Amino acid sequence: MTYREIVPGLCWVGANDWDRRLFDELIPLPQGTSYNAYLIRGKEKTALIDTVDPRKEGVLLENLRSLGLSSIDYLVVNHAEQDHSGAIPCILEAFPGIKIVTNAKCQEFLQSHLLLADDVFYPVQDRDTLSLGDRTLEFLITPWVHWPETMLTYLQEDKILFTCDFFGSHLASSDLYARDLPRIYEASKRYYAEIMMPFRVNINTHLERLKDYEIRMIATSHGPIWDDPEFILDAYADWVSDRVKNEVMIAYVSMHGSTRAMVDYLVDALVKRGVTVKLYNLAVTDLGEMAISLVDAGTIVIGTPTVLFNPHPTALYAAHLVRILRPKARYAAVIGSYGWGGKTLRVLSDMFSGSTMKFLDPVLVKGYPTEEGFRALDRLADSIAERHRDDPLVIKDQ
Repeated sequence: MTYREIVPGLCWVGANDWDRRLFDELIPLPQGTSYNAYLIRGKEKTALIDTVDPRKEGVLLENLRSLGLSSIDYLVVNHAEQDHSGAIPCILEAFPGIKIVTNAKCQEFLQSHLLLADDVFYPVQDRDTLSLGDRTLEFLITPWVHWPETMLTYLQEDKILFTCDFFGSHLASSDLYARDLPRIYEASKRYYAEIMMPFRVNINTHLERLKDYEIRMIATSHGPIWDDPEFILDAYADWVSDRVKNEVMIAYVSMHGSTRAMVDYLVDALVKRGVTVKLYNLAVTDLGEMAISLVDAGTIVIGTPTVLFNPHPTALYAAHLVRILRPKARYAAVIGSYGWGGKTLRVLSDMFSGSTMKFLDPVLVKGYPTEEGFRALDRLADSIAERHRDDPLVIKDQ
């Protein structure tokens, strides 16, 4: 895909990766992704904002050559992760003398990953500026927006904010700008859930900082450019807030039908009490879709049978994801079945020992649930509905 002009003197020079379906050997990419890089031409200097994944470095070089460039003065690196920085060695070779503009922590990471020499770096600190002649770059250090070395770059005259992973979406698209908003909203929410959610407190702090800036456009490193930045800024403000919805996310696995019977009963009981349910069978679900539900859920329920004294491995994996993604859910519970005993409840409780969620009484039954087990599920549904109703952080009207 060829370069695209955004405004005079500023071009998108990145690459779409239509076929990629897995990121970090972990995160599904159902719609591919893009690696966005940007070329800024000032009257005196030229700057490249970020690079691309190494598998697409040829596309980046071809786009730069198509612009007739014989040299580039600066390469601004907002984030050291390989999908942004992996093409740096080929850029250094293609454009001798280019200086890598980044902060000290990012320099440390780049030198560890790419074995770069000290003399190729131009270090900057928070709020430092760099003149290109008629254009000025300002750098905002934003640690723990995903990684500890992340920074943003603000093009002052054009009021364009280059945010790297911040506000991004894994989405390959021929549209340069965010046009299909329902589709892009879902992709952005999935991206936030899988990557950004563990850092929501830090993100909220950085969102407050951005209120000091007039932003006409947000140019991310993944997904379309936000030429209506208020849309994604408002979405992030909602996602990082402490507010949750009157929703229960149930992630379960069932081997012989006992846990499934419990889950089906609990779903019906919650719906009768006016609670929305998002249900995920861990044997077949896309974990990215489950992660999206974690952004809003007021309560999380893990349903699992017992396998050799422990939770089912897929339920254990789901619980691990919940722990590391650190959603803002207010409550959690465990339901499931066992054959002769085990440590299911203790294992899952230990996993969430540092969580801020309040744990509700578990419902564990021996074998197939009897009337007593179903009554316990009714009590759990009552407890969830009552807590959602009384909790000021649970949004009641949806």
